[in-house]
Amino acid sequence: MTTETTTESTTRTPGTATPGIDPSTTNGPRADTSTASPARAKDGRPPRPDRLSGRDALVLFVLCAAQFMVALDFSVLNVALPVLGRDLGMSPSALQWAVTAFALPSGGFLLLFGRIGDLFGRRRLFLAGLTVFGAASLLATLAWDPASFLAGRALQGLAAAAIVPTGMSLLTTTFPEGPARDRALGISGTLLSLGFTVGMVAGGVLTDVLGWRSTMGLLSLFALVVLPLATGLLPASGPRHTGTTDRPRLDVPGAVTVTGGLLALIYALSTAADRGFGGADVVTTLVAGVLLLVAFVRIESRADAPLVSLRMLRRPTVAWGNLGGLVTFSMMSTVVFVLTLYLQETLGLSAFETGLVFGAQGLLSAVAGMYAPKVIGRFGARRTLAASLAGQGLFVAGMLLLNAHTWSVWIAGAGVSLASMCHLGAIISYGLTVTSGVPDEEQGLATGLVTSTQQVGITVGIPLLGVLATTSGDLLSGVHTVLALDAAIVLGAAALVAVGLGRRGAARAR
Repeated sequence: MTTETTTESTTRTPGTATPGIDPSTTNGPRADTSTASPARAKDGRPPRPDRLSGRDALVLFVLCAAQFMVALDFSVLNVALPVLGRDLGMSPSALQWAVTAFALPSGGFLLLFGRIGDLFGRRRLFLAGLTVFGAASLLATLAWDPASFLAGRALQGLAAAAIVPTGMSLLTTTFPEGPARDRALGISGTLLSLGFTVGMVAGGVLTDVLGWRSTMGLLSLFALVVLPLATGLLPASGPRHTGTTDRPRLDVPGAVTVTGGLLALIYALSTAADRGFGGADVVTTLVAGVLLLVAFVRIESRADAPLVSLRMLRRPTVAWGNLGGLVTFSMMSTVVFVLTLYLQETLGLSAFETGLVFGAQGLLSAVAGMYAPKVIGRFGARRTLAASLAGQGLFVAGMLLLNAHTWSVWIAGAGVSLASMCHLGAIISYGLTVTSGVPDEEQGLATGLVTSTQQVGITVGIPLLGVLATTSGDLLSGVHTVLALDAAIVLGAAALVAVGLGRRGAARAR
């Protein structure tokens, strides 16, 4: 595989793990991988390994703000869809495209853009993504008909596909493995979770006060603030080649098949969430997506410079870590979906009251984000991932006590909040598990896998399980069925991840 050496990797501090070696394979407290004595503070004491310098804190702020902006975009428009449809003349059946137009490119191009960032420079692709995102949000804000609005949403999704993997890889190459990266990913994961929650609450408030266009305008303002900060703070980066023949190469057949396969798969699942799996277009695109992804695997096994190294996919940390990420995202999105139906349809809560329930969820998730790095530092990312999945599954199972009485809102609120705390622990630990020990020149690929898993997980859960609640004759019974299956899947995944990331599996990863 053609590799690059960027100026990003030259900023790593003493204590950076040797590429390819995972210092957390012991599943216990982290070993000291320092190769030089750390500089001492003015008072003569060595600095705390998790303490960030002023500039590092600003870089982390910029990268997390961009991730928060994209997470906000996933949910801020949901509450506004009925008002938006009436204003632009979109039928109820066409409103799903307000979500699908964003989800298709944002999920379909993640791996491709992650690799392009590896080969040609993450900073420039990150800045280009921010620029396009801001312009696309402005287009959606000023949309005059359905076509212009959907074009803005599609461009937002394309920009998000550039921002998310490059932003994550800039984070993992800026902060070395150990407490500093744990803390950085903890803050990033917390803001990611808060972005979804804040979007649900802010979307309703903005729509009621200022109209649906304000939800898109907020995103445009966000990009306007983040872009100049990123331009001034992020270090210049780009590939450096040792000779005229050493040029970065992009695996075009692999890029075409994986992007086409992901696009087809996400379209099929997004459409099935609205119309079910019986439609001809759903079946056709689902089969096409699977075939394209099978072709992609065959191409990668023979390519000289593959887009995705199958050797990396065979690493237990990558394989089992991404399984944990897929399950935690897909099953938690399903819980939020069915609880929204339950709170409004069964208990009769308003949209604003429902938002308050999920607001408490967001606050407790923030608390979890503060303590997750400390837990990971003590027990290791792999044990934390398995334990977090187990906790998520158990708290979801506890919500089987929900009934038609109004006091059940307290069970729902407590259950989803506690499950979300475990969910956030799983998000942070699976990101650390997948990216640990990966060389800097492949961090874009690793983070592309992480974010692709995230996007597919968010997309797949609702059509696979959520539809059981919407098609059930008795909504409460349907909600119980979904919660029971959801808890069983998460607990099963916790057991598989615990075994797969055990000491023997970890040893084979090296």
